[in-house]
Amino acid sequence: MSSARKKGEEIPVALIQPPEGYTDWLAELKTRIHNAQQRATLTVNRELVLLYWQIGRDILARQAEQGWGAKVIERLAHDLRGAFPDMKGFSRANLMYMRAFAEAWPDSAIVQQAVGQLPWGHNLVLLTRLKQPEQRLDYARAAIEYGWSRNVLNIHIETGLLERTGKAVTNFNERLPAPGSDLARQSLKDPYLFDFLDVGKEADEREIESALVNHITRFLLELGAGFAFVGRQVHLEVGGDDFFIDLLFYHLKLRSYVVIELKSGKFKPEHLGQLGFYITAVDRQVKSEQDGPTIGLLLCKSKNRVIAEYALGDKSQPIGIAEFKLLEDLPEPMQTSLPSIEQIEQELEGICDGQA
Repeated sequence: MSSARKKGEEIPVALIQPPEGYTDWLAELKTRIHNAQQRATLTVNRELVLLYWQIGRDILARQAEQGWGAKVIERLAHDLRGAFPDMKGFSRANLMYMRAFAEAWPDSAIVQQAVGQLPWGHNLVLLTRLKQPEQRLDYARAAIEYGWSRNVLNIHIETGLLERTGKAVTNFNERLPAPGSDLARQSLKDPYLFDFLDVGKEADEREIESALVNHITRFLLELGAGFAFVGRQVHLEVGGDDFFIDLLFYHLKLRSYVVIELKSGKFKPEHLGQLGFYITAVDRQVKSEQDGPTIGLLLCKSKNRVIAEYALGDKSQPIGIAEFKLLEDLPEPMQTSLPSIEQIEQELEGICDGQA
């Protein structure tokens, strides 16, 4: 068949050669449209959450001032559903949540500036899972900063993420310049929960290390924002001898390598000697001039905090010491309520796909 086109026949749009600069302009337009869509979604969400807060505030006020009982909420749910049949959210249960939401956040400024940036489902998680306002606000801010989905928020509340953050024993204040020292300290936690590993409490370092790498997605979630996996059993040659780092990460915010050593038993001061050697090797052989000081993290099954603090006292390198907990180490109620690794990984895949 001839490829020649008849006179007057239109050329398919896909075959038209775009002019110079068109491709860059199209990419810019796509970005602007995407950002506009995101802003529109956020605006709609803020308005909806604010509306729910206002309804809850009105219910509280009228019940307090006019003595209305709980029955009025059932009547209100019926009337609102009749007036807005295409609009979800006016069930009796949700109206009760609106009332509780307004009671939990009496200051409208917080609603508009903080929790109003979260979807209603996130706010229900904060409302039902946490009792203290400051604790709710801390998790709300973290969810906004890191883009947690509702299920991931629920997981972090379940495992007490913020309560564990910054609790590792470190010498960062003395060994790292401010403000990086504070960021580094907040990047570590204690304890780390390895409840997602299918290993027994008698597992040795190599078994735990292998299991962590097999579940690297969940391990990165537990490590926290900013950690990027570099490798396992990373080979270094020093003085003609071979050495292997258990786990090597890079922290994107700190711009520093993080050497992680695993110890399946109780912390001993001599563990820091090997970790310090690896830190020096990474500093000299791996890191560039643009990278910050390499940080060490020793993860052990248990530790005496006072001994750990003493052991760090004369160390010139930035090091943190923290415990890890396997599933068998956790209380029984927590074991049964934690989500499975499959649920967590499906949730994280949803975030990556932009669906969470």
